[in-house]
Amino acid sequence: MTGWSTHDIPDRSGRRAVVTGANSGLGFVVARELARGGAGVVLACRSEARGSRALARLHAEVPGADAEVRRLDLGDLASVREFAATLPYERVDLLVNNAGVMALPYGTTADGFETQFGVNHLGHFALTGLLMPALLAAPGARIVTVSSFMHVLANIDPRDLNSERRYRRWVAYARSKSANLLFTHELARRLAAHGADVVAAAAHPGYAATNLQTAGPRAEGRRLAERVVRLGNRVVAQSAEAGALPVLYAATAPGVRPDAFVGPSFAMWRGAPAPSWRAPWTLDDRAAERLWAASEELTGVAYDGL
Repeated sequence: MTGWSTHDIPDRSGRRAVVTGANSGLGFVVARELARGGAGVVLACRSEARGSRALARLHAEVPGADAEVRRLDLGDLASVREFAATLPYERVDLLVNNAGVMALPYGTTADGFETQFGVNHLGHFALTGLLMPALLAAPGARIVTVSSFMHVLANIDPRDLNSERRYRRWVAYARSKSANLLFTHELARRLAAHGADVVAAAAHPGYAATNLQTAGPRAEGRRLAERVVRLGNRVVAQSAEAGALPVLYAATAPGVRPDAFVGPSFAMWRGAPAPSWRAPWTLDDRAAERLWAASEELTGVAYDGL
């Protein structure tokens, strides 16, 4: 992987990709580079207005790109179901589960789930399950779920998945990112057992400067904290362009193995894509199975045949 860059992305012509949270940050870069490689890209965005602006920017940077915007609110399972039901493609070659929220004040989704767990994990769990027939119809399809090196701060608590007993924003975030990895682990196992020609992998951007870091302080009106975060993004973080590379590698590079976890090469922080260390609990088969069962029950989405 040494020196891997967007120039190494294989030709994506004739392939269809869905990227959640593609209106800004990592998601926009991933969608743009996939489109540059020839893929037809669906920008799945909560805000149609922001999605439309992102689409205009993408077309300006990649003239002639095959790209479109479709509304998807991962915090509302009705929106997830509508998105999947109205997507007019019989096959999807790539699903990038990128959208997310980080360290927000306590809140709940439209379905009553703690926001970070509901958006970061349950929304993507439901979306992936609903798109599974289209993914299985595409030979060599991939599902890439974006986690974080911050997952190391906390394992999921199966007795309190929605942080109803006690809410600590960074712990809740870490748990949602551990859930992303447990989901990938179990999904990869089920796909292999099914004999499916689909690879489920995960990636993380290290510390990349995006809007994600400022959303929490901005939501609470903590202007000083927001300014501090913005300063940290400028001084310490790598760019969204660099942070997107591990995601693009997991999504397109030949030989990516099921349940791989790709991140920056230097201390999980920055650098070229490389295999990333992950907490042992994200490889726990029993925990992954329990989370899967709970996720099916909470979302009402069953992965038929897996």
